[in-house]
Amino acid sequence: MVATIAAGDPIRLVWRNDLGGRTYRLDRSGHTEYVKWAPDHPEIDLEQEARKLAWAGRYTVVPEVLGLGRDTDHSAWLHTLGIPAMPAVAPRWKADPRRAARAIGTGLRMFHERLPVSECPWSWRIRDRSTRIRNPDDMALLDVVPEEDHLVVCHGDPCVPNTLIGPDGNCAGHVDLGSLGVADRWADLAVATYSLPWNYSPAYEDELLDAYGIERDGDRISYYRRLWDAT
Repeated sequence: MVATIAAGDPIRLVWRNDLGGRTYRLDRSGHTEYVKWAPDHPEIDLEQEARKLAWAGRYTVVPEVLGLGRDTDHSAWLHTLGIPAMPAVAPRWKADPRRAARAIGTGLRMFHERLPVSECPWSWRIRDRSTRIRNPDDMALLDVVPEEDHLVVCHGDPCVPNTLIGPDGNCAGHVDLGSLGVADRWADLAVATYSLPWNYSPAYEDELLDAYGIERDGDRISYYRRLWDAT
């Protein structure tokens, strides 16, 4: 299907996840498109991601959905228009991690402020995420749930690669919204800072939080990181 959509234009594999999913870049004349392909898996729902992109796109910059479908080999695909910016893991931004971390922080704040909680039909709160816990030992997380600080529409997977940064060094948009839903803002902040050492260095965690405009909350960060690992 990717080759059919490309219609002869260059195709490049740009991402492969642990569940077997792949993302391809299509270089068109004057713009870029992407096709996300995924095998059937209970943790991957490209139809729902398309709905979330369409909803979030009313309020902030996310990829425009161009097409969606299923193949006969029990797989699905999602075709989107590219955003003219680079992911925060691009070499340009890995070479300037402080600026990138701040762009991620301001971008996440922008995301949280723009999307209306009252109109969001999806949840990413602890009680809903708990259905993904598989290890019985991790069920103890449900006995020590922290009080929610401030409900927002969370990105759900705010790891470094999912923030796009423009040439001016500012956040230009977000991708991979499959887990979007209402939750405490620390569900995003804990994971966004968690991912910095995987791509830059833990030294920039406070830069991200400062750019977001919030002081570190060690207890909530620890809890939501453990929940992330458990689910």
